[in-house]
Amino acid sequence: MKAMIFRKYGPPGVLHLEEVEKPIPGDNELLVKVHAASVNALDWHFLRGKPFLVRMQYGLFSPKTRILGYDIAGHVEAVGKNVIRFKSGDEVFAGLGFSLGGFAEYACTGEDGFVALKPAGTTFEEAAAVPAAAVTALKGLRDRGKIQPGQKVLINGAAGGVGTFSVQIAKSFDAEVTGVCSSRNLELVRSIGADKVVDYGKEDFTRNGQTYDLVLDNVGNLTVSDLMRALKPTGTCVIVGFSSIGHMLTQSIPASGVAKATGRKILSAWGEKPNRENIQFLKGLLESRKIVPAIDRRYSLEQLAGAIGYVETGHARAKVVITM
Repeated sequence: MKAMIFRKYGPPGVLHLEEVEKPIPGDNELLVKVHAASVNALDWHFLRGKPFLVRMQYGLFSPKTRILGYDIAGHVEAVGKNVIRFKSGDEVFAGLGFSLGGFAEYACTGEDGFVALKPAGTTFEEAAAVPAAAVTALKGLRDRGKIQPGQKVLINGAAGGVGTFSVQIAKSFDAEVTGVCSSRNLELVRSIGADKVVDYGKEDFTRNGQTYDLVLDNVGNLTVSDLMRALKPTGTCVIVGFSSIGHMLTQSIPASGVAKATGRKILSAWGEKPNRENIQFLKGLLESRKIVPAIDRRYSLEQLAGAIGYVETGHARAKVVITM
């Protein structure tokens, strides 16, 4: 099969299209013919081996994982002997976990992993855009933020991959949603359901006098005092993104203690693995069209370096998809 391979850490140019052996599914695995995949920030972090913690787990001097790609959608070509929930020919979408492997013509995933039947009416490209970004938004809003109907919710970084799903998932919980983004993305964020939008280039949402029951911070560029000003006295902020490891250590970790003393909560939403319930929940939202994946650009497998480079700039809107 064809796959985009990297044998050393570095910029997107270290990726090369190669012929490699097609994976063989284990007893509890599905072999998926990949029709579409999507790019996430974790791809360029893994590609460059940054932050250094990546190398501590995935290879100090060279990557142990040679094929990137967390999100896929395609059809099942073969199943292991113990698989009962899926059969050959099924159309599925899946998150492959940190073993990755999605930027290839075929990939394997466990039956009990983060995989579900693709909803009818959803394209392979739309389905491939969902797993990593949407589950991050779901866990931040529902599992950590305990979102409730009628709450005032602010999404910082509302136009990105996680952000566009965050706006739609928050609306599915009947929240009043404010999205923060750049001026060029205001209409996009309105179009996916935000009740209000804030142009961060013209207005500082932490100083405009508005407070929120729940803030989902997908950017990670705010100080503890910034976050506290944006919260109601019993409000919660969930930090999804970090601008740097230094920011995570110096801002978000001390924030939990500071917030507790005031009745507010500042939490992080990383470290928990997605499960079958998560993807089934997202499948339901796709089927009801409560979430409709927004796609910024489409690239071929051979153009993966350009796709990852574009995401790395931080200017990508919504999701970037690879079509096979």
